[in-house]
Amino acid sequence: MNVPESLKPSNLAEERLVREIDGTRLPQHIAVIMDGNGRWARKRHLPRVAGHRAGVQSARTIIETCARLHIPALTLYAFSMENWRRPKAEIDFLMRLLRDYLRRELPVIQRNNIRLLIIGRPDQLPEAVRNDVERAMAQTASNTGMKLAVALNYGGRAELVDAFNRILDQARQTGLADALVDEETISQNLYTAGLPDPDLLIRTSGEMRVSNFLLWQIAYAEIYVTETLWPDFTRAQLYEALLDFQKRDRRYGGLTDSRQKITA
Repeated sequence: MNVPESLKPSNLAEERLVREIDGTRLPQHIAVIMDGNGRWARKRHLPRVAGHRAGVQSARTIIETCARLHIPALTLYAFSMENWRRPKAEIDFLMRLLRDYLRRELPVIQRNNIRLLIIGRPDQLPEAVRNDVERAMAQTASNTGMKLAVALNYGGRAELVDAFNRILDQARQTGLADALVDEETISQNLYTAGLPDPDLLIRTSGEMRVSNFLLWQIAYAEIYVTETLWPDFTRAQLYEALLDFQKRDRRYGGLTDSRQKITA
């Protein structure tokens, strides 16, 4: 596969992976559950916040790599509604880390023509965080490259509740109380409206669950789980996930041509 100069392989292993990737069969939307920051820190006898700080470096690498591979959409699970149960000191650090990231990385996001989106319930975030997020989204709104959706104060069930309530509100306002709801109506009222459903869901740290993430959208996503903890997830490992994706036989409940014939 031809890659931009900025993504030229840094070692032989990475070069081999790049050669094997079919650039015409890349996912349209990659979703990532970035898991394992705490365990990464614990293994090194460091505080959990050190793992979160290291995880930001991995996020930067994956965002830039996906943008330069011309992946249309990337969604990162950054902070779930359940994460509010963590110690206040850790939550405060995560909020500061997010604000620092937005201020520091906005020039990089702009340079890569990335449009930033926030999915979840950002209105419940601290005011300073919310202001920084809204400012970053406004400044990237006209960018035409990859759409980067960051899930903040996000929950998959909450997303469905909010979608159904929006549909009910629309029905009341239009007087169409008996209108039928189909899949398209629901999709148009999700936080991810306008984005393709994820083709590939990557989860780091080896946990075999989806953690209330994009419950509607990942119905037919290919799921790739790696034991690698998020701070150790590199560009080469993203390439490995893409290669694994390209080996999948995506049938969406049907059969491929080679399996159409049924022996009588």
